[in-house]
Amino acid sequence: MSASIEFDDTSTSLSGTLRQLIDGIKGQSVTLRQLMDAVGEQGLLLICAIASLPFLLPVSIPGVSTVFGAAIILISLAITANRLPWLPKKILDRELDTKKLLPALEKGVSIVSRLDRFLKPRISALTTGRLVSRVNGLAIAAGGVLLMFPLGLVPFSNTLPGIAILLLSTGMIQRDGLIVLGGYLFNVVTVIYFGVLAYVAFSAGQGIASMFA
Repeated sequence: MSASIEFDDTSTSLSGTLRQLIDGIKGQSVTLRQLMDAVGEQGLLLICAIASLPFLLPVSIPGVSTVFGAAIILISLAITANRLPWLPKKILDRELDTKKLLPALEKGVSIVSRLDRFLKPRISALTTGRLVSRVNGLAIAAGGVLLMFPLGLVPFSNTLPGIAILLLSTGMIQRDGLIVLGGYLFNVVTVIYFGVLAYVAFSAGQGIASMFA
């Protein structure tokens, strides 16, 4: 059985840790295992936050949503269960093209550096307590599921759940309930957006079918 874990606040800013991670990436490809090793003991929430950064671009990077989305789901479920995560070797060792990944992480530095200045402890009811942590972990997992929907070519289909995961993770790290609340909001917006896309696709299908009827 996996050991239990404690989720402590990180003493290093997200942007600072991300910069160290970028500086340490070498070669033509990198695996999730290498990224997790580079993060070290900063915590599972920080890994979820970093994994969400490539999706802050309007169009996703091919292959990344499957690897990072699955990792986010498994890690967030570990957070929910208060256990160390298990990740399959296929996900940990799948190679990702650094030429496509690094620009997204670089852009992420500028985004999270602004977020760092805004983060502060507030609305503790949304960030403290085992039950709250488990509920927030499930919310991150839900964002990971939305992230893995096969809609990579649709604008903002990965961006919206990516923002939700980033806000939920960083809000929990810094005990900022307002940021956590923003993460829930983006999860809801993503569900509404996908619902609208499904309705439009269904209506278009009905229209085409009626033309041939």
